[in-house]
Amino acid sequence: MDALLSGIDLLARLDVLMALLIGSIGGVIIGAIPGVGPAVAIAILLPATFALDPLVGLVMLLGIYGSSMFGGALPAILINTPGTAVNALTTYDGHPMTQRGEAVRALGLAYGASFVSGILSILALILLSPLLARVAPMFGSREIFLAALLGIVLVILAHRGQTFAAGMMAAFGIFLGTIGLEPVKYTQRYTFGQDWLASGVDLIVVILGLFALSQAFLLLNDPEEAPTTQRVEGSMLRAIGEVFRFKRIAAIGSGFGVLMGMIPGVGEFTAQFLSYTYAQKTSKDPDLFGKGSPEGLVASESANNAVPAAAMIPLLALGIPGEALTAMMLSVFYVHNVTPGPGLFQTQLDFVYALYIAMILLNVIVVVFMLFASNWLLRIIRIPTRFLGMMILTLSFVGVYSLRNSVTDCAIAAGFGVFGLVLKRLNLPIVPIILGMVLGGIMEVKLRSAMARVKTPLDFVDRPIAALLAVAIVLLVGLHIVNVLRQFLARRVQREE
Repeated sequence: MDALLSGIDLLARLDVLMALLIGSIGGVIIGAIPGVGPAVAIAILLPATFALDPLVGLVMLLGIYGSSMFGGALPAILINTPGTAVNALTTYDGHPMTQRGEAVRALGLAYGASFVSGILSILALILLSPLLARVAPMFGSREIFLAALLGIVLVILAHRGQTFAAGMMAAFGIFLGTIGLEPVKYTQRYTFGQDWLASGVDLIVVILGLFALSQAFLLLNDPEEAPTTQRVEGSMLRAIGEVFRFKRIAAIGSGFGVLMGMIPGVGEFTAQFLSYTYAQKTSKDPDLFGKGSPEGLVASESANNAVPAAAMIPLLALGIPGEALTAMMLSVFYVHNVTPGPGLFQTQLDFVYALYIAMILLNVIVVVFMLFASNWLLRIIRIPTRFLGMMILTLSFVGVYSLRNSVTDCAIAAGFGVFGLVLKRLNLPIVPIILGMVLGGIMEVKLRSAMARVKTPLDFVDRPIAALLAVAIVLLVGLHIVNVLRQFLARRVQREE
């Protein structure tokens, strides 16, 4: 109880509340602008948060992360253009409802489903994080190494049809993390005598290049667009309340979102697919799905908005990020010497409670804002894409330069921006690079520490959790190889026929 009161006291500060308000409303606005998304916004803001109090910085980033999907539903429903990538499935049923003259109902259902799933996933975070933190002290160096390796394997396997490319990108990320001085004997690696590489390739520089600058280049290269929109008329509050007619779908979708959010590398798309498929199979009107089904809309929005809070569970309890945005947040923890994991629950429980309460307030702020601001946000949607690209470009370079006042960092970020643009044009995954850099660093440190106590390969898996993680890795890789062989043989049989 004392920790809860201390958490409320931490959150009651004016700077923290302002950061929560700015992050929540800013996330909605960013989500509503097609082509930007939370990753770009967080990447741009990341350097600025390093100068802030850790709670202020994290609350702002959490606000953007948790609220962007609310905003992303607006253009997805009204103009058939998802504001964020994970709102793509929302267009299936949201836009047909708009074409039938039910725009307010569609928006209300999307906001209501997002709010319900957001609250349910935060409750899961509150319940599951301490439980995982109690198990976490059983994780030694080898268990954390294997958990990080399992995370990379899951990230790679989550990119179905692109596992080889995702594996190469993850390996490239691990390689980037090894450049510079190695952490034990401080010898230089892969610097080739270049002094500017001695300090390594900064994670934030890579994030800004791959996510923000690449998106800016993409917007500047694409044809100028400024979508046309129409005002939304009707009672938004009544439309939001209608979500409780579909409470079973919302609850199941939230469950899928929580489960998929906890598993590294899986995230919103898998959660949405499972939730949407379940809703369609159990619906009385399955033929309506994809043509304006309220159930399909609720299933989609409830699944994707449950993921952000759930993705914080492995981050807070184990210090292992599951996707790019939580990896960015991990860097804020590290800059302020706050180490996520079981120690955080033992020594800074009030800090954890403050994050919990902030996430609940975030959802309340966003729903209240969306009740009154949907028509105002339509003006944001109409921002010309090239103007938007120039803004992102400018802010990104300002952010990169502010890190270390280094023109070299700006050049490296520009290089990664071009590389990210190429990857986007070729539809190749970017996220594995960031997770490779973050998890690769964790793996190296823990492997070095574990090897001092390991004499034979079997010693590495002689403890229950280590053995369980190793078996999971082997099974996942083995099942994937079997699946690939089956597909290869099936294609071969088809060609012969």
